Amino acid sequence: MRTEARLFTGVAVFFAVTAAGYGWFSEEPAGTAVLAIAFLMAALVAFFLHVQYRRRGRRAQDRGDAEVVETAGPLEFLPPHSPWPITTALGSVIVALGVVYGLWLSLLGLGVLAHGVFGMVFQHAGRPDRAGQGSSSPLRDGGSSPTRSR
Repeated sequence: MRTEARLFTGVAVFFAVTAAGYGWFSEEPAGTAVLAIAFLMAALVAFFLHVQYRRRGRRAQDRGDAEVVETAGPLEFLPPHSPWPITTALGSVIVALGVVYGLWLSLLGLGVLAHGVFGMVFQHAGRPDRAGQGSSSPLRDGGSSPTRSR
């Protein structure tokens, strides 16, 4: 992640210099604020990537002598089916229509949207975390994906 951290540091420096120059030569505060926020966002990503690099060290992608096999990691859990993305999309559409037709529809849409987001976040909250327990995944062993019944 060292290369990515350097890339985003360069982007942050670019936006900082651009914001300073724009703020100095321009009398418009909105453009300066936008460039300053772009600098802060790029700096945040650069900081995160730098911390991850310091915490985890070099990855296989950072070494020239690495093999493709070294980049393979554990297979993560992906839900087989979920109604929450559709609920979230429906809530977003209702909120957008509420901007046109009235506050009452926006409030209804915010309720549907919140229900969908909370459902998506807490969908697998009770699922036991198997990381570090040494259990093998059926996909890794060559089996098929397990299906869950509701």
